[in-house]
Amino acid sequence: MKRYSAFAIAREAARYHSGWERAWRSPEPKKSYDVVIVGAGGHGLATAYYLGKNHGITNVAIIEKGWLGGGNTGRNTTIIRSNYLQDESAAIYEKARSLYENLSQELNYNVMFSPRGVMMLAQTEHEIRGYKRTEHANRLQGIETRFIGPKEVKKLVPIIELNGPRYPVLGALWQPRGGTARHDAVAWGYARACSDMGMDIIQQTEVTGIKQARGKVTGVETTRGVIACKKLGMVVAGHSGVLADMAGFRLPIESVSLQALVSEPIKPCMDVVVMANTVHGYMSQSDKGEMVIGGGADGFNNYSQRGSFHHLEETVRALIETFPIVSRLKMLRHWGGIVDMTGDRSPIISKTPLGNTFINCGWGTGGFKSIPGSGWAMAEMMATGEPGDLAAGFGLDRFREGRFIDESVAAGVAH
Repeated sequence: MKRYSAFAIAREAARYHSGWERAWRSPEPKKSYDVVIVGAGGHGLATAYYLGKNHGITNVAIIEKGWLGGGNTGRNTTIIRSNYLQDESAAIYEKARSLYENLSQELNYNVMFSPRGVMMLAQTEHEIRGYKRTEHANRLQGIETRFIGPKEVKKLVPIIELNGPRYPVLGALWQPRGGTARHDAVAWGYARACSDMGMDIIQQTEVTGIKQARGKVTGVETTRGVIACKKLGMVVAGHSGVLADMAGFRLPIESVSLQALVSEPIKPCMDVVVMANTVHGYMSQSDKGEMVIGGGADGFNNYSQRGSFHHLEETVRALIETFPIVSRLKMLRHWGGIVDMTGDRSPIISKTPLGNTFINCGWGTGGFKSIPGSGWAMAEMMATGEPGDLAAGFGLDRFREGRFIDESVAAGVAH
């Protein structure tokens, strides 16, 4: 694989860009692999990458029924933060955030990580108490956050309206090293690195069945034939329950659509990420000038990747109170992503009832920010057979044992 650099750009410019090679290979599937990972989104590709980088396992196939990064990885609002209350959550999200900081250099691919800072508004007295509690917890966890007052909020976000008609801004939990990254580039960077290690990324290939013998998976049935494997990783976001059903076990999750939209491009006016959990809306400005807007997940189970008017109206109406500028913008694009929700709104990184099969799912609306940490933890578990420190708390057995990692209550919002 040729390295990308300023010198490479100059060289290719001199020969009319005729020497660029494909970023990753599109091979025919082999009959057998040491590891098969189902799902070529950010989490699946990161798992494969860290299997190779950290554990030397490169005889790997990543199977994707659509196109690489075409699921939730390309359908999110790109927020990266780690200011969670529960220790297990804070550890894996902070691992991911720290990996994001150097990911462009590591992958030799610009993922456009922007540590612009993430602000979570406190608009009720209850939220003030909750965020101050999180600030103290983050200090113990070694995560840099602090609670700031309305004046500092206004200084950081001049377009904000502090004295809204229903919910005035009373302060905010501020994580200066949070931010955003380009979602597609994260998937493309990991894919390029995996391909360079000799791994096979097999797109447009749907898994239709899972072959088993003596309590273990022996391979997967696909639309391109049977592929044998020694270990299987399931990393398919909103379709985790469908794949688990093929394997013969059930998951404590439900799938819903999470919708988002972007406005027409405007001049730079907001260089931080703002989350307003009381009214349930969040917004940032992309490098192209679009206002990236998101809200809560749908209130009913579905597998839709389309937007709906009622959700758009609800999200924008809430944000207009805090950001009056939104009322004058035109919508450019609107979409949905399928997310899988657990009861405690925390993920599952776990062994399964099948001895050589592992699953990574249940990230709800917070999957993008966790990609590097999730892949690191999943790769460690698949390589060793046991969860490491990052994944230990997120096993399936926690639902049977009642030891929930309840971020829905702790954060007041799923993402």
